[in-house]
Order: sequence, then structure tokens, then C-alpha cells
Amino acid sequence: MRRPGIPAPSRETLLAALLIVEGAVFSVTGHGFASLDNVLGLARLACEGGLLALALAPVVLAGGIDLSLGSLLGLSSVVLGLLWRDAGWPWPWAAAGAVACGALGGLVNAVAVARLRANPLIVTLGTLSLFRGLAEALTRGVDTVTGFPAAFLSLGQGALAGGVPVQAPLLAAALAGSWLLVHRHRCGREWRAIGFSAEGALHAGVPVGRRRLQAHLLAGVAAGVAAVVQVSRVGQAKADAGTGMELLAVTAVVLGGTHLSGGQGSIAGTFLGFAVLAVLRNGLQLSDQPAELAGILTGVVLLGVLVLGARRGGQRG
Repeated sequence: MRRPGIPAPSRETLLAALLIVEGAVFSVTGHGFASLDNVLGLARLACEGGLLALALAPVVLAGGIDLSLGSLLGLSSVVLGLLWRDAGWPWPWAAAGAVACGALGGLVNAVAVARLRANPLIVTLGTLSLFRGLAEALTRGVDTVTGFPAAFLSLGQGALAGGVPVQAPLLAAALAGSWLLVHRHRCGREWRAIGFSAEGALHAGVPVGRRRLQAHLLAGVAAGVAAVVQVSRVGQAKADAGTGMELLAVTAVVLGGTHLSGGQGSIAGTFLGFAVLAVLRNGLQLSDQPAELAGILTGVVLLGVLVLGARRGGQRG
């Protein structure tokens, strides 16, 4: 039993401590883990997943879920590549088209969930298959777009002063913007209210449908932006881009303390949860562990957090 007067450590504190432990362990077991090059490389690789996790947090905070973000990233990547190669669009316009594709996909989810009041789990399971299927249809499952101009590739492969990846400021801006939106803006308060009780929030004058629509639309835009970053980083656009990233984003959000039922959570927790997962994957790779182990441990972490949350919920009841 916890002694009276000693508060339980916050989720953010626990995640920060876990991040320190990971760093200490992998510094010993991982080849070059603690090097500056690896730290900067990790920041470069983490941008797309971080964008999706931060964008998913408001959706879950409002009592929803979006399992289609990885597939939407893949579809947006294909749209970017085909607009540039086949339609002859300049790469900035093709990149804008990818973001617009993400926004359109987010709008599809938003209308189904917010206007038609469909179950978000069922809706986004359906659009997960829809978006991936469209990406495979557009590329016939085998077409890969490559040969992008150097100016575009510099968005994902370039570096600023000190070797800082070009996309690092983008992730930092997304983190700051998400924090302000969730913790300092009216939207954040209303997303929490909807997560606690959608019916109660509606009677309190909260525009429930509009707020849910905004959350899903923002998530779609984030998927489009993440697609641009990923294509510019790897130098190719293909239908399987983003595969599995929805699991990573959901795990980061839940690990960060956001309840799947909504109403409670933080952006700092989400970001730290994502950092824990990103460092875990990087450290295992540098420790010469099987690549599949990272996916297995991510699933175990997600299941563990869900079981722990269910037990705590039952104890409160």
C-alpha cells in the first residue's frame, strides 16, 4: 500500500524515467547508440510517427479512434509520387496534393463519425482497408515512384546547422501546436468534455459534432504531411508506406496516459510515450536484435497498458 501523503508519480515522470533507463541500457548494448550521429538520425526517423501520434491524441481524447492513419499516409505518398511523375506537377504542388489527400481522407472519417454518428472503430477499420486498397490500385501493387529532385529530397535528407535534421523543427512545431491546442485552447477542454460524456457535453453547449470533425480532419492533414516527409526521406513513394504506423501511434497515445474511452490525457505524455517506443526500436536494432522483436514488444506494451488500465478502472468501480 502507498503511504498516505505520498502522491503517485505522474505518467510523464514514469515515462521519462523509462526513457533514461532505455538510454543507459542501450548505451552499453547498442553499437554507437549514444553517438551524436545516432541521436540526430533517430530524430530524423521519428518525425513521421511523431506527427501521427500527436495528431491522434485529440481524436482519442474526444473518445474516438483512428486506425486508418498509416494507410492514409501510404495513399498520400502514392498521390504525391503520381502527381509529380505522371501528371507532371512541380514537386511543391505534388506535395500540396498529398496533404490535400490526407485532409480528404480525414474528412471522410470525420463525416462518418461526427455527422453520421457511426462507430469510429468500425469506420476507421473500413477506411484502413479503403485507403490501402486505393494506394495498391493506383500503383497496381508494384509501381514505385523514384527519381525525385534534389530540392524535394532535401526536405527529408537535409540538415540544418549542427547537423540537425530539417524535419526536426517541424516535429517541434507540431509538438508545441498540439500542446497549445489541447492544454490552452477551448478545443482541448471541449475534447475532454466529449470524452468524459458526449451527451453531457452536448447539453452543456459543446458543439460535439464539430469538435470531433476537427479532430479527425487534423489527423488526416498530419497523415498527409507525414507522407511528404517520409517520401522525401526515403526517396520513393509506394503503396505500402506507413504500414503498421497506426499501431505505433495508438500505442504511444495510450502509453502516454490517454484513456481509450477519452476524457483524460496529455500531449507531453503522448510524446514521451512515442519517444520510449522510438528509442526501443532504435536500441534493439543497434543491439543486433531481430527486427521482429520491436513489433512484438510494442504489442506487448500496448496490451499491458490496456490490461492495467482495465484493472484500475475496475478497482475504481
